[in-house]
Amino acid sequence: MRVDLFDFELPEERIALRPAEPRDSAKMLVVSPDEGLEDRIVRDLPSLLRPGDVLVFNDTKVIPAQLKGIRRRGEAVAQVEATLHMRMAGDRWLAFMRPGKRIAAGDRIHFGHDGDSCFLGHLDATVLEKGEGGEVLLSFDLSGVFLDEALRAVGHIPLPPYIASKRDDDERDRSDYQTIYAREEGAVAAPTAGLHFTPELFAALDARGVERRFVTLHVGAGTFLPVKADDTADHKMHAETGSVSQETADALNAAKARGGRIIAVGTTSLRLLESAARPDGTLPAWSGPTDIFITPGYRFRTADMLMTNFHLPRSTLFMLVSAFSGLETMRAAYSYAIENRYRFYSYGDASLLYRAGQSPDAPLHDKEFND
Repeated sequence: MRVDLFDFELPEERIALRPAEPRDSAKMLVVSPDEGLEDRIVRDLPSLLRPGDVLVFNDTKVIPAQLKGIRRRGEAVAQVEATLHMRMAGDRWLAFMRPGKRIAAGDRIHFGHDGDSCFLGHLDATVLEKGEGGEVLLSFDLSGVFLDEALRAVGHIPLPPYIASKRDDDERDRSDYQTIYAREEGAVAAPTAGLHFTPELFAALDARGVERRFVTLHVGAGTFLPVKADDTADHKMHAETGSVSQETADALNAAKARGGRIIAVGTTSLRLLESAARPDGTLPAWSGPTDIFITPGYRFRTADMLMTNFHLPRSTLFMLVSAFSGLETMRAAYSYAIENRYRFYSYGDASLLYRAGQSPDAPLHDKEFND
């Protein structure tokens, strides 16, 4: 498909630089392909769900994966930045380097440098390989928990470019850019739909009889990369690693069998469920890398609804929501959101999407699941 089909005008002032306070007070646009649009807030979510429905959350935890450093090559010194995006071994990470042209295999990088060219950083690495688009394989001098501790000491929270270009990260981001249920360290970007949840909202969902289950997908920095190709067929997705436990798979299969709906919280949860699902829509325990790229025409097998933030033009995430609810439906929804001052992107407002072909009054039993 042509990438320009997913383009739209987004005023810069619609990009949120801080989250709503409290988190569950954010606006939420309910989008039904059959019944139109409805303005709500996140705190209304329990009233929109049914007893027996299941919310699926991504429990990945963001690490301080943005590193500033210097590259020394003889007498030549250059300031560089790295964004880690996939761990390959205890001491090795794939990373995007800027400026990529200054990096070559064999270079030594001294991280922990924030502007003093005489300061040799606290964490050293060697560039083992250089790939395309500024991607490199870094081998750090530390490994395992020792490397993790060093990253926490010298790393920065990797805010999305549309926020980082307007302000520096700060201590507040270390809590703001983390879900309250984050558990499994390894993400370099937050599963941002989950940022809206609070203990009070969880309590209200429990009282409503809505279950919650957790999967893990370590979101990589590739999620920030723009689609530069003219056709979606020419875009390369970077792989991310994830897992679905046997307990979660059994619970979701049981919910479907009794007529409950599956609500994916975030595009990362949905992509992982779709990566793991069998052709009939049932879920096994699953783990491994996924580079699934979902565009209109894709036939979903798992989630009935999707809660997600508002995404950027020409992004793979806007393509995914267009596949889920229909391109024209989402273009209309985004036009409405912009006009009505919804806040976009990672710290922005939420949307609750019904899958195309389903509506809020659809019967509990999802016949398609057994087709």
